[in-house]
Amino acid sequence: MLAISVQYVNICRMSHDKSSKIDYRLFKIISEKPEISQRALASELGLSLGKTNYCLKAFIARGLVKVNNFRRSDNKMAYSYLLTPKGVEEKARVTVRFFRLLEKDYASLKREVEELEEQVVLAVQEA
Repeated sequence: MLAISVQYVNICRMSHDKSSKIDYRLFKIISEKPEISQRALASELGLSLGKTNYCLKAFIARGLVKVNNFRRSDNKMAYSYLLTPKGVEEKARVTVRFFRLLEKDYASLKREVEELEEQVVLAVQEA
């Protein structure tokens, strides 16, 4: 078992919004591409390789992801990342949380666009 500190496990908890997006995307990519390399995963997430490794280790420590090494592979560094049953449950919760965040962002942007449209109409009428 990995000896992981609480600080290490919580490294992906930067800001709530940003961590929700990272968690959602990490779960999504791992479930769609379990054999993805950490370098490719980092590229898709837009994170550094070190940050991606840190987040993966946090997911592993929390029991959300299991890592399999392909021992018979020519590439001894090849791994497969699999969601555990706990990981599948957490992915569902993270997806709902991320969807609600996007809904809130959409509503806020919609209000802002409506306000700007009103300002434009007033500016045109005054001109």
